[in-house]
Amino acid sequence: MDNLPVHYLYPAALFAPSEPHLINTLLGSCVAICLYDPIQQRGGMNHYMLPYWNGNGLASPKYGNIAIEKLIESLTRNGSKRNNLIAKVFGGGEVIESQHHYFDIGKRNIEVGHQMLKDLRIPIKAESTGGKQGRKIQFNTITGAVKMKYINKQEVNGK
Repeated sequence: MDNLPVHYLYPAALFAPSEPHLINTLLGSCVAICLYDPIQQRGGMNHYMLPYWNGNGLASPKYGNIAIEKLIESLTRNGSKRNNLIAKVFGGGEVIESQHHYFDIGKRNIEVGHQMLKDLRIPIKAESTGGKQGRKIQFNTITGAVKMKYINKQEVNGK
């Protein structure tokens, strides 16, 4: 299984392949949700940048509420049942320091993920969110395993 194809997941995207893959991504204030179906042994990941789509422009997976819905749609289209899915949630770190804390994008990204998964009754089986560091993650879509490493933050003095 170590010879799986690798897919790099960019921000504002999702990937739910029908064939086994390793999915890699880097996270700061963005959040990635890995959904896994242990019955079908299939999974997918999204990587969203902002919590909610406001209804203007394209309903893109750049937004958490859209990214979660689209990932579930992709998995169920490939044969998974929503009530079999489990979630693993990563990211939402405060990686850029500034004098302005009124945005709290990372915190809001985590909250939308938690709320939607709760509303959809998809249990969170693992999580590493918040804090001051970014994360590098690799998700194995056939086993559901996630490897994670912390990465150093970028400092901005706000001047």
